[in-house]
Amino acid sequence: MPPTDRIRDHAGQGATTVAAHRARRRLRADRARQLADLLRHQTLAGGFPDGTLPHESALAADYGATRNTVREALDLLRAEGLVARQPGVGTVVVGRKYPHGLDRLMGLAETLHEHGRVTNEVRTLGPAPAPHPVADRLRVPPGTEVLYFERLRRLNGLPLSLDLTYIPLDIGSALLGEDLENTDVFRLLETVTGRPLGHAEITLEAVNADAHSAAVLQAPRGSAALMLERLTHLADGRPVDLEFIRFRGDRISMSGLLHRSH
Repeated sequence: MPPTDRIRDHAGQGATTVAAHRARRRLRADRARQLADLLRHQTLAGGFPDGTLPHESALAADYGATRNTVREALDLLRAEGLVARQPGVGTVVVGRKYPHGLDRLMGLAETLHEHGRVTNEVRTLGPAPAPHPVADRLRVPPGTEVLYFERLRRLNGLPLSLDLTYIPLDIGSALLGEDLENTDVFRLLETVTGRPLGHAEITLEAVNADAHSAAVLQAPRGSAALMLERLTHLADGRPVDLEFIRFRGDRISMSGLLHRSH
């Protein structure tokens, strides 16, 4: 075989070896991600009561994975702040997420009452002209004044969410003298209107925390946040509360019970 052909043949074999190596790495990364999803669920659901994960070899045996795959999965959970490595102990749970149900229309304090006390720092409060998208959702003429306020909400003193709220002024003006620092807006709305809330339309998406919200929430800039847009109506159908809520993605999890209609 001429030298040039041997070089081409060797290069071809090398390319095949590199491609196979990359394929193995991708496969291991896929398996690590899948295992991390399972371990994340166990971690958040209290599947490790003593707060310590099994040894890597035990996890490898339980899930039919290699030790390298287990290590990569644990690295993913460490990067999320859910677990940490402690010398002489192993991998321990250091983070938790609070469950926020999507089955019922409840305020944050109602939702998390089992987990501690929710307090609100009112950062901005007052009337403001409604931007067109807000006016459209609240069914008021554009430019009409609405009550606008922003709150930093904490659970047991830890920043949890940054809430921006718009309420029609005929209702919102009655909230100005109420205790917005310690009471959910939903409860106040039902009190001042004398009518129950009915339903809400929600949109939930992941966003990167901007510099302002990250600083307020004491979260890393660019970290994941859960953005909940919620338009709440009274029982008679009138929209009364438009909210844009940024939750710290590392401190909250959303869950719901869905039924398939037939």
